[in-house]
Amino acid sequence: MEGENKVKESKFKSICVFCGSSQGRKSSYQEAAIELGNELVAKNIDLVYGGGSVGLMGLVSQAVHDGGRHLTGETVGEVRAVADMHQRKAEMARQSDAFIALPG
Repeated sequence: MEGENKVKESKFKSICVFCGSSQGRKSSYQEAAIELGNELVAKNIDLVYGGGSVGLMGLVSQAVHDGGRHLTGETVGEVRAVADMHQRKAEMARQSDAFIALPG
């Protein structure tokens, strides 16, 4: 129908996000992390991340989790055990269609 507000679904099914485990120096970093998580949910995109549940990583993952999307990470969502950081990054790349890095 004309005039309908449809959310255009992304061609990406899962995106890996790299960001800090600290809150960052500016509140705009925290706002951007939450906004990114909400945008992933709105576009029906799952999150792949390697961090815990604190800082900017925690804000992104919590927004995605609260929105009901699937997560692959350390403390929230599906956990994948790996031997070292090299294998961890390779697994994150294998699980993702794209990458986003946030400042902070």
